[in-house]
Amino acid sequence: MPVDVEGLRSNTEYLLSQGIHAIVPCGSTGESATLNFSEHELVIEEVVSAVGGSIPVIAGTGSNNTEEALTLTKAAARIGADAALAISPYYNKPNRAGLIKHYTLLAECGLPIIVYNVPSRTGQNLPADLIIELAKNPDIVGVKEASGDLGQISQIIEGTRNLDRDIPFCVLSGDDNLTLPILSLGGTGVISVAANLEPARMVELYEACRSGSFVKAQHLHYELSPLFRAMFIDTNPIPVKKAVELRGRSAGPLRLPLVELDEQKTVQLREVMSHYD
Repeated sequence: MPVDVEGLRSNTEYLLSQGIHAIVPCGSTGESATLNFSEHELVIEEVVSAVGGSIPVIAGTGSNNTEEALTLTKAAARIGADAALAISPYYNKPNRAGLIKHYTLLAECGLPIIVYNVPSRTGQNLPADLIIELAKNPDIVGVKEASGDLGQISQIIEGTRNLDRDIPFCVLSGDDNLTLPILSLGGTGVISVAANLEPARMVELYEACRSGSFVKAQHLHYELSPLFRAMFIDTNPIPVKKAVELRGRSAGPLRLPLVELDEQKTVQLREVMSHYD
């Protein structure tokens, strides 16, 4: 099925209206794995156009094929994205030298690079000392951390906070349910799944942490925690696409090999969402 361009623009405009600070087209929640090259470029183009420079656009451009990742990253730069999010090469499981070379080449494409560490999808964790080494490259500007290891994330923040950089290295939460602890450690933000459903609440959680209002942030964390868990009752993005559909917004069918959320889990999802509607 073709990309729903009208729905994509509508969703982008909705998120903008809710005060989000950046947007990530072609991430794993956007089913980037089943987009072909022309569709990938189309999605980035439409989001860049809809945003109109009001907030940064961080384009997902990762691949386990370095040449493919280079092609996608150069295209994102040409289209006008502000940064690129590049997942570590999955399945290949490159060694340290290969990972450094991969990211060093991507950093030469003309876009700031955010490394994406998500061992549950790649089969390989990027250790803290590797991220700290990559952070010495001024064009590698951050990491989306979804290892689930708060000790590792703390070590990354500790090891990058005093680097000699013009722009501080950003450590972004890749897990909604760890956003509060990561921000309390000195993290910079979150690339969120739940924000597709509750963007204003996620912005409020972030703002509370950044202002030091951790009692308020804790309240929002526990208010949102059932939704965080519901987004993973099945493989992401199956639940979030169903939830967006249930809210009456554009979601579209999933592309194989992903299939629709089953009836029992849909009932479970509806129950959780009823507390936010």
